[in-house]
Amino acid sequence: MPDANLLVTHDPSRAGSAKEEVEKLMKAVKQKAKFLKSENEGVFKLRVGNARNIVKKLAKLKSKKGMFEHTFHWVPIDKWIAANVKAMQKEIKKLQKGIKKTEKWKMDLQKRHFGQMHSTELIMNLTEVVDKPKVDLENPQKIIEVQIIGKKAGLALLKKDEILKL
Repeated sequence: MPDANLLVTHDPSRAGSAKEEVEKLMKAVKQKAKFLKSENEGVFKLRVGNARNIVKKLAKLKSKKGMFEHTFHWVPIDKWIAANVKAMQKEIKKLQKGIKKTEKWKMDLQKRHFGQMHSTELIMNLTEVVDKPKVDLENPQKIIEVQIIGKKAGLALLKKDEILKL
């Protein structure tokens, strides 16, 4: 079975309402989503068509009242790998080729059920393989997205409009 290519975070105590919201939003942008088994409360793992395009369409609905009451982050994932530093570094080294020398970038890291290392230490280890000089934590053009869930890490290189944080 294919892995999730879109993660959606929500309040775990409102999972039912959040699932209905996801279904309503997907219908609003004329897309289908398959909910995959998630080991974590508060995170839906979805299999959708083009996750980036869906997030861009959803962003246009942000200003509509009542559309996003139970979901918080909509994050496309390109690849799932083992959640160990060496494997993540290897994949990030490939991803960073999509960042031009002139582009500003940052790394976003979320980890769930991963206690091997503190977030700051982990970011330092993962960014050491990136040889792009222009880091900008406030206004990046590209985002190296790292979503660690237990033993797996989901990675993507995203533009600002390809991730939705409410």
